[in-house]
Amino acid sequence: MKAAVYRGPGDVRIESIADPEGAREGELIIQVARAAICGTDSSEWAHGPLLARPPVVLGHEFVGRVVDAGSAAGAFAVGDRVVSGAGISCGMCEWCSAGRTNLCAEYRTIGLHVDGGLAEYVRSPGFVCRHVPEGVSDDAAALAQPLSVALHAVRRSGLESGQACALIGVGGIGAFILAAAAARGASPLIALDIDDERLHTARRLGATVTVNVRERSLSDAIFENTNGEGAHVVIEASGSRNAPAAALAAARRGGRVLIVGLQAAPREIDLFSFTVREVDLLTTLAHVCDVDLPESLALLDSSDLATAVIDRVIALDDLVADGIKPLADGSARGKIVVAP
Repeated sequence: MKAAVYRGPGDVRIESIADPEGAREGELIIQVARAAICGTDSSEWAHGPLLARPPVVLGHEFVGRVVDAGSAAGAFAVGDRVVSGAGISCGMCEWCSAGRTNLCAEYRTIGLHVDGGLAEYVRSPGFVCRHVPEGVSDDAAALAQPLSVALHAVRRSGLESGQACALIGVGGIGAFILAAAAARGASPLIALDIDDERLHTARRLGATVTVNVRERSLSDAIFENTNGEGAHVVIEASGSRNAPAAALAAARRGGRVLIVGLQAAPREIDLFSFTVREVDLLTTLAHVCDVDLPESLALLDSSDLATAVIDRVIALDDLVADGIKPLADGSARGKIVVAP
């Protein structure tokens, strides 16, 4: 089969490799219909290996049809259309027992630690897969995993309907977080970015206020749109070096700040200010398949989210030139989906 093999920084090759052999106990073999790529894939290509263990087939966001099902793989049959979560957990450690499978002591990621879905076929454990509703297209279903990450993030934030939420950064994962926050009933829902096209997408996804902060203070923009009180929840999804401090400054008394964007280096924050305002600082990682993946599929089934965020659909042969490079250099205008 044809597959995108990551071999090191600047080295992703479309190669012919062996098809996965028959499904083992608990596993499915899936013929991939669509796969999506994200900043993790482009970061591995540009700066890695960071999390990946090369050589490995990339791709942790994919949908396809079951062509083989091993025993104890769940309620799946050949021909079923399924999406897969990205994380493989052990199911037995302290974190798995508490339902926090994303923190599993033996956590592995499909497409980084084991071969992924940027290929014609992929092997996936049945327990991380879910059936795709009939009304969800393959293009849309390929977004189920990243949307699950966003839903997990918003759930971690504690956002409630009617609360003011400010999102810093509407690229990549930020667009999905915005849709998740809108589905939760955030009001007002404030999107802040330095790109007008991203802010246009934010309005399509449910933002009630959009602000270009290229030459503006992030915290000032949030205060101006929350009657000077700050947001109940501020979500930092840009990774910008100054954004964590601005997010903490712009949360209201008793508010919450969720850090999603990864920082390249330690950052200085004003501990005194957010301590005396009793602001909670939270973080998030990946998703919990049992909770977030079904909710993700339901949201895709009931909205036109996919239409708003997909930039293009490309062939696997064009992955590096038309997919990974545009993501790495920031020229991609939305989600890039691959048809293997």
